[in-house]
Amino acid sequence: MLRIEPQPFAEMKSHAEGTYPNECVGAMIGTITNGNKVVESALKLENSAEGSQRAYYQLSPDHLMKADRAAREQGKELIGIYHSHPDCDAYFSETDLKNSCPWYSFVVLSIKQGKFDHANSWLPDADQTAADKEALEHGD
Repeated sequence: MLRIEPQPFAEMKSHAEGTYPNECVGAMIGTITNGNKVVESALKLENSAEGSQRAYYQLSPDHLMKADRAAREQGKELIGIYHSHPDCDAYFSETDLKNSCPWYSFVVLSIKQGKFDHANSWLPDADQTAADKEALEHGD
């Protein structure tokens, strides 16, 4: 179960709407207790994909390390990564799966015509061959 507090969720939506029609990417930082994850802050990261960023994002290892470092400095954990899908649903694509890490939650925000539509969270398996939908609550 993943719960995103109202403030970080508002920041994630704003980030996704602000980068439209491109995909945004960011990190979710918070706490994990008895398998329950609570996102307490969102960290915008740079989409380092070359060329059109409309169809995919790329997260550089340096930016991922920056997010992990930020979480540790706050005494928190890096819970996962969020990104947007412009003008389509919040599904976990083959590209998303290929670039995933099985120890993180992945939240996808659907942005349609520049406005937030819906979000889903995904948990990829260790082989990066499938991802299960994760229960998601958000402060919207």
